[in-house]
Amino acid sequence: MIIWDLVVVGAGPAGLSAAHAAARAGVSTLVVERAAHPRYKTCGGGLIGTSLAAVQDRIEVPAHDRVDRVTFTRDGRREFTRRNDSPVVTMVRREEFDDRLRAAAVAAGAQMRERVAVRAIEQDPEGVRLRLADGTTIAARTVIGADGSSGVTARHVGVRYRQVDLGLELEIPVPPAEQERWRGRLLLDWGAMPGSYAWVFPKNDKLTVGVIAGRGAGEGTRDYLRQFVDRLGLTGLPAEHDSGHLTRCREEDSPLRNGRVLVVGDAAGLLEPWSREGISFALRSGELAGAAVAGGDLTGYERAVAEHLVPEMRAGFRLLDVFTRRPDVFHALLATPPGWRMFVQFCQGRASFDEMLRRRPIRAALAVLDRLPSPRRPTAIHPGS
Repeated sequence: MIIWDLVVVGAGPAGLSAAHAAARAGVSTLVVERAAHPRYKTCGGGLIGTSLAAVQDRIEVPAHDRVDRVTFTRDGRREFTRRNDSPVVTMVRREEFDDRLRAAAVAAGAQMRERVAVRAIEQDPEGVRLRLADGTTIAARTVIGADGSSGVTARHVGVRYRQVDLGLELEIPVPPAEQERWRGRLLLDWGAMPGSYAWVFPKNDKLTVGVIAGRGAGEGTRDYLRQFVDRLGLTGLPAEHDSGHLTRCREEDSPLRNGRVLVVGDAAGLLEPWSREGISFALRSGELAGAAVAGGDLTGYERAVAEHLVPEMRAGFRLLDVFTRRPDVFHALLATPPGWRMFVQFCQGRASFDEMLRRRPIRAALAVLDRLPSPRRPTAIHPGS
């Protein structure tokens, strides 16, 4: 039996980044993926500057729009639009973006096996064995799990989650008039349910329209999406994809490794808690894990996540708390020049939320908001799922 130095489970941005980093360093690397590229993935597909920086030496980003204008609304009201001199977010279709990452990993020396489902993981002092759906086994010295928060590797490692949200999304082909209406502009709507928001992301002849809210408000989240689409005047346009997924943010002390099995990206619960942006965390955590395997120091991956990613998540939870309690204030702050500058700095990757929340004026503003009583909310905003 061939014993691979590294087997990566899952060929999304996290797994392919890990494979690229390891294979480029000379590690014999196999990637197994249950689907086949190119494949659709439920995702807004907005790349912030941190993501662009992570892939700039690997691929040419297949951009379908570069947004320099953002429209903000508060549950469909109080609309305002801000414009920046340079692009704020780059829009991609995940099937194209991931396929280019796949090609880059293969060019670096990784091998791919698609339509392969992993059913179980076993470890012993000699390595790791993956049992596949067809009954065969793959042996590896180390495994990196990138198969999502509901995958087999997250269960094997024992990842624990602090926050679980439900995201619903439509991929809608639109006529030329709608394409022109949205070209270069995205929309963010802060919803009525605590911590919820909706978005419109333009991608040439298609719009990605979605909503996200806490798990447990499924019917309310579906209603929010229907009402949002109706407000946009898109009702009646057939969706090419109508999908949903759960996003899960890890507990800060949740494990990232069990023996010689590491988890990255969604499988590790690594994403930004307020925006639920996960691509930048996937790309970075994958590269950190691949480098740790190549360097023979698996604990180095845990240290690197604690140093580089955990502070950003901690700040995101703080921001989400403020947004959940005071969405109207949050909306009003984005209309101010300082609020808009902070938003642009985050989107362009020039400052993380951790860096922003350590600034003295921001700390003072948050302290004031903490002292304000939270507004009473209607009891009907938490419908059962």
